[in-house]
Amino acid sequence: MGNSFLRISMFRLTLILGLCWSSLLEGALAQITRPSEVTALQAIKRSFHDTSENLHNWNHGDPCTSNWTGVLCFNMTMIDGYLHVQELRLLNMNLSGTLSPELGQLSYMQILNVMWNNITGSIPKEIGNITSLELLLLNGNQLTGSLPDEIGYLPNLDRIQVDQNQISGSIPSSFANLNKTKHFHMNNNSISGQIPPELSKLPSLVHFLLDNNNLSGYLPPEFSELPNLLILQLDNNNFEGSTIPATYSNMTKLLKMSLRNCSLQGQIPDLSGIPKLAYIDLSLNQLNGSVPQSKLSEDITTIDLSYNDLTGTIPVSFSDLPHLQKLSFANNSLSGSVPSAIWTNRTFNETDRFIVDLENNMLSNISGSLNIPPNVTIWLHGNPMCSNANLVQFCRSQDEYGNNSQILTNSSIICYSQSCPPPYEYASTSPIPCFCALPLLVGYRLKSPGFSDFIPYEHAFEEYLTSGLDLDVDQLEIDSFEWQKGPRLKMYLKLFPEYNNDSHVFNRSEVRRIMNMFTGWKIPDSDVFGPYELLSFTLLPPYLDAISTPGSGISKGALAGIVVGAIGGAITLSALVSIIIFKMHLRNRHETSKRRHSSKISIKIDGVKGFTYREMALATNNFSSSTQVGQGGYGKVYKGILADGTIVAIKRAQEGSLQGEKEFFTEIELLSRVHHRNLVSLIGYCDEEGEQMLIYEFMSNGTIRDHLSEYFLTHKLTDKSDVYSLGVVFLELLTGMQPISHGKNIVREVNIAYQSGMIFSVIDGHMGSYPSECLEKFVSLALRSCKDETDARPSMAEVVRELENIWLMMPQGDMKTTESIITDPGKVMLAASSSSATKNPFVSADVSGSDLISGVIPTITPR
Repeated sequence: MGNSFLRISMFRLTLILGLCWSSLLEGALAQITRPSEVTALQAIKRSFHDTSENLHNWNHGDPCTSNWTGVLCFNMTMIDGYLHVQELRLLNMNLSGTLSPELGQLSYMQILNVMWNNITGSIPKEIGNITSLELLLLNGNQLTGSLPDEIGYLPNLDRIQVDQNQISGSIPSSFANLNKTKHFHMNNNSISGQIPPELSKLPSLVHFLLDNNNLSGYLPPEFSELPNLLILQLDNNNFEGSTIPATYSNMTKLLKMSLRNCSLQGQIPDLSGIPKLAYIDLSLNQLNGSVPQSKLSEDITTIDLSYNDLTGTIPVSFSDLPHLQKLSFANNSLSGSVPSAIWTNRTFNETDRFIVDLENNMLSNISGSLNIPPNVTIWLHGNPMCSNANLVQFCRSQDEYGNNSQILTNSSIICYSQSCPPPYEYASTSPIPCFCALPLLVGYRLKSPGFSDFIPYEHAFEEYLTSGLDLDVDQLEIDSFEWQKGPRLKMYLKLFPEYNNDSHVFNRSEVRRIMNMFTGWKIPDSDVFGPYELLSFTLLPPYLDAISTPGSGISKGALAGIVVGAIGGAITLSALVSIIIFKMHLRNRHETSKRRHSSKISIKIDGVKGFTYREMALATNNFSSSTQVGQGGYGKVYKGILADGTIVAIKRAQEGSLQGEKEFFTEIELLSRVHHRNLVSLIGYCDEEGEQMLIYEFMSNGTIRDHLSEYFLTHKLTDKSDVYSLGVVFLELLTGMQPISHGKNIVREVNIAYQSGMIFSVIDGHMGSYPSECLEKFVSLALRSCKDETDARPSMAEVVRELENIWLMMPQGDMKTTESIITDPGKVMLAASSSSATKNPFVSADVSGSDLISGVIPTITPR
């Protein structure tokens, strides 16, 4: 293939990339998210049944910049120049269907939240590919199958919540690798088998909730080695034949031990050495022997040892437990007296309640005072003492469950309803009477609280939650609460904005901040209140207008930077591709002598002037280094002043970059025909004294960001059509073939060779020696770009990213970075520097031929 055709093809390639700036802006706005993640999200949507059409906007625009419902992205591009999905927040959206394996392609995601839907099927093992995942929130669905081993290799997982599903199978031993995982919430499933003792090596485990499953075998004594375990909750499993290991008395950080209805046998270990133990539930087992007499922690609120085979007497040490709310020995074989000191030694606050349940034992009397404080309730039905007429008052039967729901009334101030139209309402907790505001409505549940009665802890809870949310305590109203099976404490909360004469609502950023605190589990854990779960976060209509959908939250400034960076990197590739292709051909060219006689060929081109060597020397002070503004493998670029005062940029080719005269003038003729507002104009040339120089207009400095948008919004190109033309040019350069019938013959021949594994038979020999994988990827990209169906072609943004990837695969010896000459905001020129060999997909090097009409370095630092 002749050098002239090479130059023409390279020029066409550069021109096409240059003229695609507007498409790249549109592509940057439309496809800023990594394409593989966009494809994955589309597959995820197809796997769901979205009957409520909550994901209706997942077919429009870019996920990160178009606020796809529930898709939250990082507020900056990564090193690859793309935005990435940070969180998938799809809780309570009435979704059914299954979880798509393509979830594994969201490789930067930190939070996967599909809580409280109707999703079926199994958990895809591909989730194990998301090594960045921190929160895996799948609870409240209908998932089946077993837990994938692959989850056990997620190095950053902090929380796994798969509770309230139908998951079966055993706990994978690979979970012993989850060194950062603090929260194992797997309750209310059908998980079977033995608890892997290897889990005792987990250094960060805090909450281990596996109640209501089908676990069997024995309780691992090794669990006493868990250094940070606070809650051990295994109720309603079947550890038949197992005892409570005596080593559990060494769990020095334990706050709650709940092993109700687990078929446990043997004696109760002495737990008095656990300094902050607040809750013990060992009921509904076959425990025997006497109750340990040592005094338990003063933090204890609940002791439930009912429905066992315990004998002996009630320990006197129970009379000195200041926070005890519930003491239950019902349905055992305890004998002797009931020491009244259990309640008489207590000082009760107004909200304190104390329930003593001793039904169905063999207790004979009450020792000490029979004066029962109003805060204390005693149940003695079914004991021999009930035959004593003096004690009959304590022997009435009790309902198994009392009223477990309460609505709290926080204000007695009368406010006129017509002054606060719905959905606004009066904030009853506000210090300002009749403050009318719009609340955020939160469904909230404590999964394993460390108490039996909430009322005494109500104010402490309000302070805990508002402190964690960085709100004032008077902004929270607990509308109601209800004890549920578990026991778990379900609440409905209202969060009100602060009093403000000008506004009665939270602003947009505050709504998002509060929502993110709940959904990201950023509220610190509490020893007393334990782990929580978010049941709902309701946005009333005015807030829906304010927040739209829970999108990425990318600021306009950040988006502008991303767009400029994406465009800049893409434009730079016009020079980059020229480098790759031209260097392939340059390797087999013979060196041309620097010193030649003056040109014997004369040309006349309108608007292009021939300059003498002397004129160029005078314009640049004899090519002084002080006038040099750039340098690359082709030579140097100088800023010059012509005799008439015109400021120009002079590109002076060096030895090794000189062309034949015919090729040089052919290039000049082609460049003279290019008139584009974003391409610097060719003014003239010099071909004397063995020199080859091109003289361009030199533009004053300016800010690219200030002017890019205006240009791109007024110059629209059809992205997929341009991709086809670009693909044909790629094939021309690869094969040396001339295009016939709009390139279809090239496409056909190359495709046949590619499919038959003979692709190298059609590659132009002038390409030189380059890695085969680079050429194969380049061919594949070119063929995909030339697909007949428009939708089958990659977008311009995808083409650019693939070129970047190919560039990064090139041998180190061909890599150089560049320095940019910032000229007019819309007209740019690029000069290369060989001072560095660092790879960077945003920069180019060794530009030859028509490199001065190529690209610009991004004005923001790539992240």
